[in-house]
Amino acid sequence: MLNNKAILVTGGTGSFGKAFTRYVLEHYDPKKIIIYSRDEFKQFIMQNEFKQYADKLRFFIGDVRDKDRLKRAFEGVDYVIHAAALKQVPACEYNPAEAIKTNINGAQNVIDAALDCGVKKVVALSTDKAVNPVNLYGGTKLVSDKLFIAANAYAGNKDICFSIVRYGNVAGSRGSVIPFFHNLLKQGKTELPITDYRMTRFWISLRQGVELVIKALEEAKGGETFISKIPSFKITDLAQAMCPGCAMPEVGIREGEKLHEIMVTVEDSLTTYEYDKHFIVYPQMVWSESRKAVPTGKKVPEGFSYTSGNNTEWLSVEQIQELIKSVDLEK
Repeated sequence: MLNNKAILVTGGTGSFGKAFTRYVLEHYDPKKIIIYSRDEFKQFIMQNEFKQYADKLRFFIGDVRDKDRLKRAFEGVDYVIHAAALKQVPACEYNPAEAIKTNINGAQNVIDAALDCGVKKVVALSTDKAVNPVNLYGGTKLVSDKLFIAANAYAGNKDICFSIVRYGNVAGSRGSVIPFFHNLLKQGKTELPITDYRMTRFWISLRQGVELVIKALEEAKGGETFISKIPSFKITDLAQAMCPGCAMPEVGIREGEKLHEIMVTVEDSLTTYEYDKHFIVYPQMVWSESRKAVPTGKKVPEGFSYTSGNNTEWLSVEQIQELIKSVDLEK
């Protein structure tokens, strides 16, 4: 499906962008992949990492806040993956206007540019924090999600659809708990602080995130939210997996932090269907019969929710230890 296609990734020098680019280049034969991002140094590093694919890669310096630059970059593009965002919760709390400019205004700019430039499909990356948000980052991503879903109403007769992929923190991603614990242990610490002993999280790898985006590109009709079925783990079990027998002082939950990651809410259950390896939340609005997705999965019961706390699949300490071996903690 991606063979001979032009693909653009906003925020393409990030962890997801690199993993997505490598996956596509190894499994397909795209016409080109455009990396659109703000940091020329990160682009330089990525160019060196992907030297063997130089003929397939293009690097555009630009910001999603700049609609004119987006339009120039989107010319001739078939598929857009929107991964650019301000994501650090404390930074967004302290700089709310900046988070709004990138995460909300930037999302609208991506939508407008895609509509104007003949893009065929747009997949936007979401986050568990957009579900029942308790911090500004989550609030901006909720608005972003709503914008991308509603964008299908403005497609008219154009051959374009917008969809969303939602997942939580990728295992080992910058700012997440695994590298935090790892750095403490490198410093010689013998205890790992736990904000709340009840806390749980989902485990998803970068590859699983990439594969879910590919599925959305293949299957989306417009307005769907794709969510992987993945295992949960207890933060206390993660600490024991990384430092067996260590002390785990409870230090109190941080501002804007949740006990559990939420992917599907009770309210979402009305339009959520379960598949073998994922859920799809279908849009409540249908803009035209030609864009209407026909669910083939199993309708979840009313009142259903999917959180890291009520999951049916859990990782043991030993399983976590095995999975950590595949996480790059020195990046």
